[in-house]
Formats: sequence, C-alpha cells, structure tokens
Amino acid sequence: MKGTTLPQNLEITITGDQSDQTRVTLHDLINTIIIGFILVTIILMFFMGVTNALFVAMSVPLSMFIAFLTMPALGAVFGFSFTMNMIVLFSFLLGLGIVVDDAIVVIENTHRIFDNGKVPIKKAAKMAAGEVFLPVLSGTLTTLAPFIPLLFWPGIIGEFMFFLPVTLIITLLASLVVAYIINPVFAVDFMESHEEHEANQKPAFDRSVKRVLVVMLVLAGICYLFSFGLGNFVVFLALIYLANHFFFTRAVKSFQETAWPAFQRKYVKLLTWAVERPRTIIFSTIGLFVLSLLLVAVVPPKVVFFPESDPNFIYVYAQLPVGTDQAYTNEVIKKLEDRVTQAVGGKKNKIVSSIISNVTVGVTDPQDEDQGEYPNRGKVTVAFVEYGKRHGENTSLYLDKVRNAVKGIPGAAIAVTKEQSGPPTAKPISIEITGDNLDSIVKASDRLKKYLDAQNIAGVEELKSDFQNNKPEILFNINRERANREGISSGQIGMELRTAIYGKEVSKFRDDDEDYEINVRAKEDQRNNLQSLRNMKVTYRDMAMGGQIRQVPLSSFADVDYINTYGGIKRKQQKRIIILSSNVLGDYNANEVVASIQSEINQFKVPDGVQIKMAGEQEEQMETAAFLGGALMTAFGLILIILVLQFNSISKPLIILSEVLFSVIGVLLGVVIFRMEMSIVMSGVGIIALAGIVVRNGILLVEFTELMVEQGMSTKDAAIEAGKTRMTPVLLTATATMLGLIPLAVGLNIDFELLFSEFNPHLYFGGDNVAFWGPLSWTMIFGLSFATFLTLILVPCMYLIADKGSRKVKGIFNTTKIEGETEQTP
Repeated sequence: MKGTTLPQNLEITITGDQSDQTRVTLHDLINTIIIGFILVTIILMFFMGVTNALFVAMSVPLSMFIAFLTMPALGAVFGFSFTMNMIVLFSFLLGLGIVVDDAIVVIENTHRIFDNGKVPIKKAAKMAAGEVFLPVLSGTLTTLAPFIPLLFWPGIIGEFMFFLPVTLIITLLASLVVAYIINPVFAVDFMESHEEHEANQKPAFDRSVKRVLVVMLVLAGICYLFSFGLGNFVVFLALIYLANHFFFTRAVKSFQETAWPAFQRKYVKLLTWAVERPRTIIFSTIGLFVLSLLLVAVVPPKVVFFPESDPNFIYVYAQLPVGTDQAYTNEVIKKLEDRVTQAVGGKKNKIVSSIISNVTVGVTDPQDEDQGEYPNRGKVTVAFVEYGKRHGENTSLYLDKVRNAVKGIPGAAIAVTKEQSGPPTAKPISIEITGDNLDSIVKASDRLKKYLDAQNIAGVEELKSDFQNNKPEILFNINRERANREGISSGQIGMELRTAIYGKEVSKFRDDDEDYEINVRAKEDQRNNLQSLRNMKVTYRDMAMGGQIRQVPLSSFADVDYINTYGGIKRKQQKRIIILSSNVLGDYNANEVVASIQSEINQFKVPDGVQIKMAGEQEEQMETAAFLGGALMTAFGLILIILVLQFNSISKPLIILSEVLFSVIGVLLGVVIFRMEMSIVMSGVGIIALAGIVVRNGILLVEFTELMVEQGMSTKDAAIEAGKTRMTPVLLTATATMLGLIPLAVGLNIDFELLFSEFNPHLYFGGDNVAFWGPLSWTMIFGLSFATFLTLILVPCMYLIADKGSRKVKGIFNTTKIEGETEQTP
C-alpha cells in the first residue's frame, strides 16, 4: 500500500500487536508436543524395543490425524466451529501420553504372547487383541467418561474450555481405531523374534546399513535444494539410525534382560510382602489420606481462579471528571505517558516493545460493562517483547513501578492492570449493593466505601464505584407561560438547541458510488459558547399574528441552571445496583483479599432494604467450583456404570474407584510440599481428567486377576501374577502420560525449526503456557505418580480383602439356604 494508496514518505509501525502473542503461544505448544512425543518414544523404546516403540508412538500422529479429519465434520453436525487454538493444542498435548495407552497394552500383550517367535506373529496379534479387547475398550470409555460432563460447562468459562473435552473425546476414540486395527497390522509386519537380534551380537557396518545411509543421504541432498533445515533434519535422522544400530539396540537389550527383570523381582517381593498384610497397607493409605488433608488445613496453598503469568501488557486507565474537554484529557495523558515511560526504564529498555496512548476511543477496561467512547478518559498501554526474549526479567516488577509512578495526578482516577489470563471475567474484587430505593443504596455505597478505605485492607488497589452522581448538566429551564405567550412550544426549543449543537440533516449529496449527508449546525465557537446559545434566536411562524415569521432570543423565555445529576442507573434482576470494584495488587492472593473484605462487610451495619454481597470473579469462581464438583460426581457415576457392566460386580468397581479418591493424596502432598498454587479451573479439570486415567490402570490389573482366578489360581497367587504381568503396561501408560506433560509443567521450550535451520534451539524455561497450564499438568503428574503405587500395591490388597468379604457373605447366604432346604425336608 505504501506509495500507492498511502503516501511514499509515510512511516507505518505496528505496535501492541496481540496476534504476536497468539503465534508465540501456538508455536510453543507445538514444540512442546514434539518434546513430549520424543520423551514418550524414548521411554517406550526401553520397555518395548526400538521397532515396537516406533509403531506404538505412531498412534499419536495417527490419532491426531483422525481427530483432525472428524472434528470439522462433527462441528458442522453439532453446531460448533472448529478452530486451531491453544485449547485444542493443549488437548493434544494432554492426550499425547493417553492415546498411546491403548497401543501400549495391545503391543505389549502381542510381544508377550509372541514370546520370541514361539507363537506365530499373526496368531499372537489376534490373540493379544482379543484378550485385551474388553479391558482396552472399557479403559478408554472410563478415560473419556470424565470429559463428557465438561461438554455441558455453562457460561463464558465453559465456552472457553469447550474444545478441551471435545478434542480429547474424539482423539481417544480415534486411538481405539488405531489400537485395534492399525497396531496389530504394524506388529505383523515389523515385530521380530529376539533370536534375529541375538545372531548379530556385534553390530557391523554392513551392506544393509550402507544402503540405508545412501538412501537417506540422497534424500537429504534433495531436501537441501528446498530447505536447509529440512536437509539437516534428514541428516539428523541418519545419525539417529546409526546410533540405534551401534548403541541403542544393545542398551535396550541390556535394560530388558538385566535392569528391568531385577526391578520386577524387587516389585514381586514388595507385592508379596504387601498381600501378606493387606489390612495394614489399606489402613496406612487411609491414614496418609487423612494426613494430607490435615497438611492442607495447616499449610493451606494459595487458591486462584485462573493461573496468572507475567504481564505481556500493562494498561494504565485514567478518568477525569465528567465533562472534561478532550484536549485537556490529551494533555493529562501526555504527562501520564511520560511518567509511565520513566517507570519502565525509558525507550532504551529492550524488553519494552512499545508504549501507546489513547484518548476517548478504546479507553475502557475490558472488565467493565460500559465500552463506550468518553472524552474524559484515556489509556496508556505498555507492550513487552515475548517471554523468550526477556532473558529471565520479571515484568511483574514493572507493574508495581508503574502504580507508584502514576500516583498524585490531580483530579484523575487511575487504575493500573495487566491483560487477563483465560476467558474474560469480572474484577477480582466486586461488591454489589442492591435495593429498590436509589437514595438508600447511594448512601450505603458511599458509607461502605469510606468504611473499607478506613480499614486499609492489604492488597486492594483502590475501590471505585461505577455510580456517577456528579455528572455536570446545563439545564435550560423554560418559562412555559412566557413561551406560550410568544407562541413557541418546548419541542421547538429542544429541536433548535439540538440542531445548533449536534446538527440536522437537510439534504444529501450523491455521486456515482456514495450518498453523503449534508448537515447544518452552529459554528464551533458558537455551539461551545453558552452565552451564544442563550442569545440564539428561535425562528418560527407565529400563527397568532397571521403566520408572520418571527425571531425571539432563547434567553427571553429560558433560564440556565448548572446542576449535577446521575450518569446512569443500573439494574440487576429488577433491582437498582451499585458496584464497588478494585484490582488486587500483584503480591497478594485475590481469594485471601476477598476473604478479608468479606469479614469487614460482615461487621458493617447495612440499612434496611439494602443488600450487600461479593460478586464478580468470586461469584463465577463459586459457580465453577460447584460445576466441577458436580462434573466429578457425574464422572464417578458414568465410570461406575461401565465397570459394573464389565465385571458384573459391585465390589471390584468400588476397588477401582477408590483409587481415584486416594490418588488425590499425591495431588495434595505435591502442592503442599512444593508450595504451588491451586487453580479452581485448572486443578479441578486435572483431577477430573486424572480419574479416568487412574481407573484405566486399575481395570488392567483387576481384569487380569479375575482371569487368573478363573484359570484355577488362588486369589493371592492370582493377585501377585497379575501385578507382575501387568506391571509393564501400568508403568508404561502412567509414565508416558506424565512424560507427555513434563515439558509443559517445567516450561521447557525448544524451537526445532531454528535448531535445524540455524543451529540455534532458542532453549528457555517458562513462558505464558507453563503459567497457564502448569497447575493442570502438575495436578496430573502428582496424582498419577501416587496412583501408580496404588494400582500396583494397594489394588491387589483391596482385591484380597474384597474377595474374602465376598466369600463370607456368600457363605452366610449358602448356609441359610441349606438350612431352609433341610427344614422343608419331611
């Protein structure tokens, strides 16, 4: 456009571009998915061998591919618009370790039945898929069951989180297709017996290796013609192939034949010790659960609604008295901008990308209901560079510096805040004063504001009322008797004033493309001069004097009064309402500050007919917590139905469900020990997601124990054998899920594109993604790590106790039945 539509010498600079932040977020999430995929593949490699690990890991992109194909079609059917956003990408990241679970179970079972070629591979694949068909199906259904209630999450937060359950449900269902159909095909084609590897103990640089290298080098040469980075990537794959051939294969073989069997033997000893004293293990776990609750009560973690990150933008909102001229507001905003610029270190600060000022337009806080244009308001925006370019500097410190710098501007009400994390919500401090009588709630709000300001509650930035009672107004008070004597109506007078100030359309000018309005109004120096308006002559036709046209000055029948009036009256549920609101200072927890305010409000004497309550973000937080609690109970119900249908029993489903309750021990202990924040939304969703994954592993163990008992084993031996056999898939599924989340939990960021194109990985830890998704990731990591112990140790113990109890109950009923039959015998 420069030089054509726009002047050649016009300089255009894009500032405050929030699309940059969106691109960075998506870019980091995609790289995090790649890191998680690599970690999952590495752990699978050690347990299953390189070949098996690769086609198990292929279930991740295949499941995502199927999900990508089906989501737009499902969106058209069910009426939602599928977009590529950070919720969808995080859902894929969360599902990264979950979707491989089905493939792990199928392939691991195939590998076990195949047994170095003792069973033909086609038969082994069929037997393995058939043997685990039901537990894999029920495991997947129980994993996605907790996400079904989240589809019905109401409100703006529900709309924000909607794609999380949708993406996970579709991806998990796609993983079933991959596990049942594609993975057995891979196994038949690629799974080899161990003897073939053993025959080649010392890897050699033979003809087959040379052939592969030649093919890859030719491919790399072709790629270099198109992209330097792509060519480097192919060379990297060639190096990985050589490392696998000469090193990884032997390392994996050593792990599988030495380290892992030794670990299994130690586990069997521990399990044998545990099943000898099952009640001790169960009561110890219950005691640990009580202890974790006590720890949370004694050392409570900070609870937040949505997790917050370092600010990418700082907003300074200034409001001058109503009626202030736009030019004067502009002068004040200039002074404000100078102070803000000095506070953030001036224009030489490399982490500040821009400082922009607005007057009249775009000056309202997004958290406010009113989004109009006001000549008495202004805004200064400080934009920082992306997190990876800040070199570890904390931008939250600038928030406090700016707050201190902008104090003391006469007549200006100033608020300093940052961009919101997550969906738009009300301010953290929002006090609603409602009633039927406006005067009563005005007086009550003024008294309450003065009372709370006097208490000097820590963490409150500044309480502000949304009610304006000092809006200046110029009132033309018409003497109706004199106006009637002149033959002028009040409507005529109003139209004359409106035309003079705002103008009136008298005609239109037309050209080939557009119609242009022609408006007539008074000159600027006349319409902005009150004396000129008072002396303005009203032209009219006086019918009392035979239709003569007359002109009479407005001052002859109208007096001018200066008054203050209300800026507007708001209502909520048919009651008048005034809201006192404030931001929370950076070093304070919003929930703790709100609790302090609530305790002060409880001591405040409320007039009759006036109600005061905390609302805003606090109200949304309570509604969200209530919904998530209900969603968890619904998930329990759905999981219970699935388990009862599978086991045709109530005791075994209760054993498996108890894992979910006890897995919270890991979450609570992790949060308390590492002094982390708990997010109502993210930690809540994490616990709900955790429920399905924990249940899946429990199903694997209990189902195999049942199978061993049916084959004639004693209950104790069956529990030990099930633990030994299912130990590998249980640990693999849990570890894969945790490793998939680890990069996001610790904030590991690697730019793979730059790594191969410029040999600069741009490695750093932290960022907006880890701040936002970290609580959810750590919730699942803490819970799964402890739930793995529960599955491998506690579940066998509970199974034994439940089996003994079941036998006793059956024995009582059988004895009663026999006695009844004996009495009926003649």
